[in-house]
Amino acid sequence: MAAVHDAHPSRNSVPLHEKPPGSSSPIFHQLQRRVETHIFLCVLAYHLLVAIEKTLLDKGVHTSWATVRQVLQTHEVATIVLPTDGDIILKIRKGSTPEPQHIELYRLLGVPQQIIRPKKTAIINAQM
Repeated sequence: MAAVHDAHPSRNSVPLHEKPPGSSSPIFHQLQRRVETHIFLCVLAYHLLVAIEKTLLDKGVHTSWATVRQVLQTHEVATIVLPTDGDIILKIRKGSTPEPQHIELYRLLGVPQQIIRPKKTAIINAQM
């Protein structure tokens, strides 16, 4: 992972982790395949980060992953829980309405504005 990180042109702007240097903690996975899966997911996430930065750079947008993440953190998914008079609970899971800066970023990256399709579920309340 460090070799991949060192090869990235803006490696100083992309931390390997969110903790301060020197305060890393061990990965407590029980099985070898979990360790391998963790490493695979870290490398995959890093490649996604680099692809996003490169896509934006190719379109003339000079920004960092930190800025992209900061912009996107306000576009959220919410679950609304609606109890009824009976023994059913209605749940609606829906993305918030994208703001202009979200729409522009999604356009540049070529991804849809809708984070998820609204999902409606009805659950029988077992506590009654």
